[in-house]
Amino acid sequence: MFFLIFSAYSDEIFSNYKKYDLTKTKFKLDVITKGLDYPWALTFIDNENLIVTEKRGGIYKVNIKTGKKQVIKHDIQHISYDGGSPAYSQGGLLDVYFNSADGFIYFTYSHDFKDLMLDKKPSKASSTAIAKGKLVGSEIKGLEVLLIAKPKQQSNKHFGSRISIKDGMLFASFGERDQGMIAQDPTKHPGSIIRIKTNGEIPKDNPKFIGKDAWLPEIYTIGVRNPQGMTISPYDGEVYFSNHGPRGGDHIGKVKSGGNYGWKDIAWGGSEYSGFSIGNEPFNKKYEKPIKTWVPSMAISSIQFYKGNVFPDWQGDLIVSSLSGKSLIRLDYEKNKIIGEEIIFRNKIGRIRDFEIDTKGNIYLVSDSPKSSLWKLSK
Repeated sequence: MFFLIFSAYSDEIFSNYKKYDLTKTKFKLDVITKGLDYPWALTFIDNENLIVTEKRGGIYKVNIKTGKKQVIKHDIQHISYDGGSPAYSQGGLLDVYFNSADGFIYFTYSHDFKDLMLDKKPSKASSTAIAKGKLVGSEIKGLEVLLIAKPKQQSNKHFGSRISIKDGMLFASFGERDQGMIAQDPTKHPGSIIRIKTNGEIPKDNPKFIGKDAWLPEIYTIGVRNPQGMTISPYDGEVYFSNHGPRGGDHIGKVKSGGNYGWKDIAWGGSEYSGFSIGNEPFNKKYEKPIKTWVPSMAISSIQFYKGNVFPDWQGDLIVSSLSGKSLIRLDYEKNKIIGEEIIFRNKIGRIRDFEIDTKGNIYLVSDSPKSSLWKLSK
């Protein structure tokens, strides 16, 4: 049975980003620095400097006023991104998050099991992992690995890998590594969102300790596919995440204690890439329901709530970036509800991987490209 969009559902169930109007807001898009090779993430460490990670392992400190790049040394044990098709070679050095509360920089990456042998040959097995260290001069010092997902996998897909920190709790998304129903197994990390303390300890109010005895102690939410965006809402203080559907079904949801988003029993309106359907329905009442779902997929990446004076009309709105859609999108939030959508821009910088917003409200962006730049969106 080939996939059909579920026509019995209204347009409010599935949103089509291709039909959004372009914004009427005037803006500039300028290059701050060039020469970035498949950058994956950005984080501000102060008002003038960003840290940028590249999938092949590069880390830079970039001054947003001068565009000067400084190479940052590190010894993170990540797999080497092979430069193949971005859709099928997704591992490497991934997210970066500066936590001003403790001065540490947190990383997610595809951990390389360098000493593992299979059939007398070096294995390509890897796992999503979390580590932290401090920037001392031009080097990450005191690197500490907090968590390595189990079990390790041979797949080079669906690592997830976004981080948010709230009240000393670190939330991180672990993709299901293209293993489907593993996301329904809470005894395994792939396909989950985990919650640990920033020192690596396990919170005693995680689901395992309040009725989910079989769950791994770090796991907070299950049933996700490839979550590549995460942010904290200024409205309700909850952690929001974005999740890639397959062919259709990209969505945004809330991270919920003991929650299950249903992958791969359901696909939120998506289908297999072959065209065959997944499950008998797009949603099921026994699973958490996303806040917003897109069909077709845009390959949703980073998400953040806007704060700043540069674009005052956007205050409190959710900004969403897209890889295959090559778009930056604004979701108009009023009273904790999405009441409208618009495209800020499309097809200007390629596949948008990540963005950060400075204290004034300027937006800095990178694209998933071997010849990417750091761009600044401003008035």
